[in-house]
Parts: sequence; structure tokens; C-alpha cells
Amino acid sequence: MPSYRDHRPKTVGNIYFVWNPHQPLPAGTGGTENYTIGHVRELNRRGIRAHIVTIGVGIEDGRDQFADIPFLSMASVADVGDLDGVVIFVAEFPVVVTRRPAYQMLHVPPPGSDVDRVRIAATMQDRSLIATSRFAAGLWAEFLDVDLDTISIVYPYAELCFSTEARPPADDAEIRILYAGRLSPEKGIYTLLAMLDLDPVGQDRVFTCTVTTAGADKPQGRNIQRVIEAHPSVRVVPRRTTPRAMATLMADHDIIVMPSNSQYWHETFGIVSIEAQHSGCRVVASDDGGLPETDCGSITLVAPDDPAALARGVRSAAALGAVDELVRINAAARFTVDNSVDGLIDVLLMPAPITPAAVVRDLEALVRLPAASDPQELSTLPAPA
Repeated sequence: MPSYRDHRPKTVGNIYFVWNPHQPLPAGTGGTENYTIGHVRELNRRGIRAHIVTIGVGIEDGRDQFADIPFLSMASVADVGDLDGVVIFVAEFPVVVTRRPAYQMLHVPPPGSDVDRVRIAATMQDRSLIATSRFAAGLWAEFLDVDLDTISIVYPYAELCFSTEARPPADDAEIRILYAGRLSPEKGIYTLLAMLDLDPVGQDRVFTCTVTTAGADKPQGRNIQRVIEAHPSVRVVPRRTTPRAMATLMADHDIIVMPSNSQYWHETFGIVSIEAQHSGCRVVASDDGGLPETDCGSITLVAPDDPAALARGVRSAAALGAVDELVRINAAARFTVDNSVDGLIDVLLMPAPITPAAVVRDLEALVRLPAASDPQELSTLPAPA
């Protein structure tokens, strides 16, 4: 993949990543936030002016947690229309007219309820679409009834600190398991809790299971936190709010589990998986959604929503032992921030794909054309004798 750091650094102009209206951007709560902040940081490092745009929350918009990231606070949704540059909506955002064609990032699966489907589909009709995996692109193409080729793909990445973090020596007698996802049912936290009662590493070895408080800022997450704090096999630690802190936490563990739920949620990619593999951890993840696309050489895929399958996967991963250093080096060459930002710049520089609204407008214009005349009626040739 080409790089534009040296010879094409400023061709896209200002870039504005627009966050959810009336919400601050939190640190350490999920892949969408990490993906967005990392892109802004790398674009600015390359000399391309990029900003986080927040709506209706003033300077209490999360900027205090990201000292090196430019924030721009706007009063209302309509103000986004005044931005002079590339506008990228990071999450769901109401319909607003922008100076230039806007882009929509597709970080999550399409909604399930009919009301949400109508509303969200309407917001995306005139935006160029960017998915974070082939799986996500396929879901959204079906949902919006558009050609798959009209949706660009820009893969997430793991920050450099994950591949450079030193790992302490492994303990052959103990397996250290980490769940670093949000405290929410769709991330499979209840599947994990059921798995812990199924002797996940075998009788001859002991295990520890660490869970962070990521997501406990929401009511649902706070309820789940109380449940896991009561479990005798779980150690709860504060969420990590920087990539470096998360890299250090991962390096202190052997296996990262991602038991994502597949009944009503499909992980569109899974940044935690590539961060873990860059850190030299093994990953045991649900064979669902975009998670298979995160394979950097140290992943074990298991049936989703199945505690016994998750336990077998943990045992299999533990039996493989520590990740070979060469495997970790090869993993670190995949899904890098350079690759991801290069891919984003490629998308922004190429002609914008046709949007769903443009397809509808073209079809409606075609329907309104007068019917073609019968060629036989227009013929000037003499009738056969």
C-alpha cells in the first residue's frame, strides 16, 4: 500500500471527524473512539489538519483526556454545515447539508428495529460509506440495498506501543486471561462468566481472569460490574484510557478472550484482537462477524454464545504456549496506523462512490423519461410484397 507521508501530505485539506451530538468523546471505552483518535493524531503528524468535532457540550467534550488532539466544539447540528473541508461522521448523525460530500463511518452493525432502520438509513442516503471490515461492508450493503463495491473499507489498527511493549516471563503453572471489552451483553461478558465455571484451563493449571471496568460509565455497565465483582474467579481493574496503558495490561496476560455475542450483535471487526496479537498474546474469539478478519497468526476461533466452546478454545490456546517472537513481529506488520491512514487518504482522494440517494434519484429520473416509440412505427422501409 502506498504511503503519502512524504510526497502527498496535504492534498485532502482539513478533515473533521464529527462525534455523536450532545456527547463528549470518552477515552478508553471502545474501538470507535480509539480508531478515531488515532487517525486524527496520525493525520496531524503528517501535516494534514484533522479535528474532532463535538456538538452541544462545549469544552467539556473530552478534550482534557487528549492533550495532543485538536477539538472543535460547535453549538448545534446545523453548524456542521459550515465546516470547510472533508466531513466524516464517526457515528449516527442527523441529516445535515455539508459544503462538500460527506463520509459516514460504519463502526457498528445496522440496527435491528424497524424505527431505527428507517431513521438511520435516511441519514446515510447522501454520504459516501466507509466500513471497517469486509463483513461490515456486506452487512451495510444489504441493509441499504446498495452495491457492495460502493462501500470503501478502511481497516482499524493497533498503535505502535502494542508491538513494542516488553512482556514479563510467562509462568508455566498459571494462565493469565484478560477480558478487555466493554461491560455489555453483546460483548459476551455473560458467556465468559459461564465459561469460568467449566474448568477453562484444565486440572493441572491454575488461571486468573482479569476484567476491566470499560463501559461501567453506562447504567448497564454498572450493573454488570457489580455482578463480576461478586465472582470469586474475576479480578476487576480500572479501564485503561491510553493505548500505552492498555498495551502494558495486555502484555501482563497470556490470553485475551473476545466471546462476542452473535444472537443480536455481530462484531464488525474487533480492534482488541489485533492489539492483543501485537502485544504477543493469544486471542480466543467468537467465529463470528469481522473477528476472523483480525487473524494475525495467534487467534483461536470458537463457536459464539457457547461457554463450553470458549473453555475448549482457552485450553487449546494455553496448550500452544507463549507466542513465538517471529509470529509477534509478523503480526506487528499488519493492521498498523500507517496502513489505516494511508487507506483513509486513498478513499478521500478517489472519486466518491455513488451514494444510495444518487441511485434513487437516477432511477426516478429514468422512470420519468417518456416511453420509447415502437421502432416498427418509425420504419421507412416499404412493406414486403
